[in-house]
Parts: sequence; structure tokens; C-alpha cells
Amino acid sequence: MTATTPDPRRWQALALLCVAGFMVILDAQIVLLALPSIAEGLGFSASGAQWVMSAYLLTFGGLLLLGGRTADLLGRRRVFMTGTLLFGLSSLLCGFAWTAGVLVVARAVQGVSAAVMAPTALSLLLNTFEEGHERNKALAVWSGSGGFGATAALLVGGPLTDALGWEWIFFLNTPVALLLLLLSPVLLRESRAEAGARSYDPVGALTVTAALVACVYALVEAPRAGWLSAQTLGLLALAVALALLFLRVETRATAPLVPLRLLRSPSVSGGNLVVFLLGSSAFGMSYTLSQYGQGVLGLSPLRFGLYNVVMPVGAVVGSYAGQALVTRVGARPVAVGGLALVGAGSLLLAGVPVDGGFVRDLLPGLLLFGPGLGACAVAGSIAALTGVRERESGVASGINTAAFQIGGAFGVAVVTSVAVSYTGPVAGYRAAFTACVVLAAAGLACALVLLRRPRRPVEPLSAEKHHAQRL
Repeated sequence: MTATTPDPRRWQALALLCVAGFMVILDAQIVLLALPSIAEGLGFSASGAQWVMSAYLLTFGGLLLLGGRTADLLGRRRVFMTGTLLFGLSSLLCGFAWTAGVLVVARAVQGVSAAVMAPTALSLLLNTFEEGHERNKALAVWSGSGGFGATAALLVGGPLTDALGWEWIFFLNTPVALLLLLLSPVLLRESRAEAGARSYDPVGALTVTAALVACVYALVEAPRAGWLSAQTLGLLALAVALALLFLRVETRATAPLVPLRLLRSPSVSGGNLVVFLLGSSAFGMSYTLSQYGQGVLGLSPLRFGLYNVVMPVGAVVGSYAGQALVTRVGARPVAVGGLALVGAGSLLLAGVPVDGGFVRDLLPGLLLFGPGLGACAVAGSIAALTGVRERESGVASGINTAAFQIGGAFGVAVVTSVAVSYTGPVAGYRAAFTACVVLAAAGLACALVLLRRPRRPVEPLSAEKHHAQRL
């Protein structure tokens, strides 16, 4: 329940929750720097390495809504501490992983813990601060911690991987998780949703996650098994069947994870589709860039991380500019412009040579990609929440966040499948960057067709609230 009197420890509680949000975002990004070292150390195949990222993104995105609902019903502090404990233990397992399979399973468990921690931490924040100036200030601090986590991943991941080994990007989480567990009972108040029908819809969460896993596995293995092989077609058919089962479950559930009536609005469905394709392009590009920068150019994780800080910084600038522009021109032009920049940046990267250099061959593309990513993310989120009733805003923002994470797993699978289909030192990377152009173009088409300028002026999300919902 929301406190009727201000909690005297609310600012200390905010610091604790920001650390949790920081770690979730850090963990999603830091693996990019260490992935080549992980692949070499555990003997991942060219296509298998992507599962270190995809396993996390799929379980995080697929179970995000279930994690938030479970916290509301069982108690937010209790569920937050359970997720934190699972996060710490799975991080230990990742660091001690002795085979590729063990690491992938541990990363999937990490994704589950993130799906519990992220929405629960934000819900605890909202129930700690009364609506108004203090809550807005708290959201600003929260969003800043998330943005800092994405940048810190590039700054911290490199030195850890270079000096101590890739295992330490996971070991880093364990003492932080222990500290959170010790302080949570002291600083966080327990709260839960008002009494009512308790419905979790675990079948919906499991069927949609299984459908996503089947689809991603089909895409990744298609170059080896054959696009028209029984394995590929069978897995794609299974993904479609599970997706249809998910829709049937949602139409019959008492409290569905995804109320299908929300998606009947072209703006809501279009906004989520744009965010999905944006996530596909963003994660696909970042994955390919890491492989090329470290594998072909021979950049150390430290140098690669320092060089690429330009992209998250550009994304922050783009998000603030984008939310200001939406007020004047609407979500569609901003989304289209952002995706055009993302596509143009990917197109510049598609010409990478064997003997390339960062400033000459990578920096121009990143300078376009970063602001485009930030602007489109804001515009897509605003479109997906336009016209949504206040009591459904939480689930609508959760769907939007899940779309970005799931899109990321899809994008990594696509670029991996495309890259391994080519031979030569850079042909696969060029093709993978070109695939990101195609994903951005598809998102741009969706924005043009599905997003409409609202009849009444839209009051956009503040940059703070946008970043908060992205976690």
C-alpha cells in the first residue's frame, strides 16, 4: 500500500532500488564486451555464442509482466528479495560455468531474476513516494541510474575482462546482490495490491516465452540445418502453434498478462511493433559491432568499450530531443526520423573493411545510430501508451518494455543467422549490418502505416518516466 506519511528512509530506499536497476541494465549490456572472450574460453560455435545474450533477453522479456504481477499480489519487498537472491546465485553460476550449456542455462535464470527485480523495484519506488514533486524527482534519479548502467557496462566490462577474465563480469553482481538483501528489510516497506482475485496467468507467460525460444532457435540453426529442412519448418510451426495457444489463453484468462483489447488500437500495436523492431536493430547492431571490433579489428575489450561510449551518450541526447519534438509534431514523425537515423547508421557500418579503423569506419555510423535510437524509443513508447486508460498504464508500459527486450533477442538471432551464412573475413559482418538496415526499414514502414497523429495534443512521457518504464 502507499504510505500515507512520508517514509523517513525513502531516499535511502531510492538509492537501494537504483542500485538494483543499475545492475539489471548493466548485466544486459556488459556481456557484449566479454562475448568474444566467453566464446573462446567455453568453445561456443559461431552461432551458439548469441545464446549468451538471447537466453537472458528472452526470459527477461517473456516473464517481465508475470514478475510484476507476482510482486503486486505476494508482496513487493518479498518478491524483490527473492529475485535479488536468484540474481546473485545465477551470477555465481555464470562465473563458474564449466561448459557453454551451463552458462546459457545460468543466463536464462538471470533473465528470470531480472524479470522479477526490474518491475518490482519500480513498483516499490512508486509506493514509497507520494505522487507529485518528490515522486518525479525520484523517477529522474531512477532513470539516470539506468542510463548510467548502460554506459558503465562499456567502461567497467573492458577492464574486468582484460585484467581478471570474463568470469568477473558475473562475479561482480554477487556482493552487490548480498548488500541489497541485507539492506532491503531495513529500508523497504512491504506493500501489495489491494485484496481481490489472485490471478497470475503463468500459462500465458510460459507459452509466449516457449514460442519465442522456438522461433529464435529456428532462425539461429537454419543456416546449418537448411531453411526448408524439417527441423527449421517444424520449429517455426511449433512457434506459430504456441503463439496461437497464447492468444487463446489470453482471451480466456481472468486477468490476462496481455489484455488483447489494448492491441486493437493501431497506435498501441504500432508503437509496440516499432519498439520491437527498434530493439531488434539495436541489439543486432551492437552484437555484430562487438564481434567485428574485437574479432576483426583486434580491439581489446577495454578499448572497444571506451570507443563505443559515444552510442549510449548519443541515445540519451536523442531521447531528450525526441520527447521535446513529440509535443510539437507527434510521435510518427519522430519515430520515422529516429528509425531513418538508425537505418542510415547501420548502412554506414555495412561497408566495414578488413583493415578498418574506429574513427574512419565505425564512428560515423554510431554518431547517427545513437540519437536515432533514443528518439525512436521515446516516440514508440509514447505511441504505445497514447489513449491507454490510467488503470491499464502499468501493463501497457510493461508490454512496451517487453517488446524491446524480446525484439533484442530476435535481432541477435537474425544477424547471427545472416552472418554465418557468409564466408570471408568481413562478408558476414557486412551482411549482418545490412540486416539491421532491413529491420530499421521495416520499423519505419510500420511507423508510417500504423502511427497516426492524435486528434488531441499528446502529453508525452517525460524522459524520466520513459527511462523508468524501459527498465
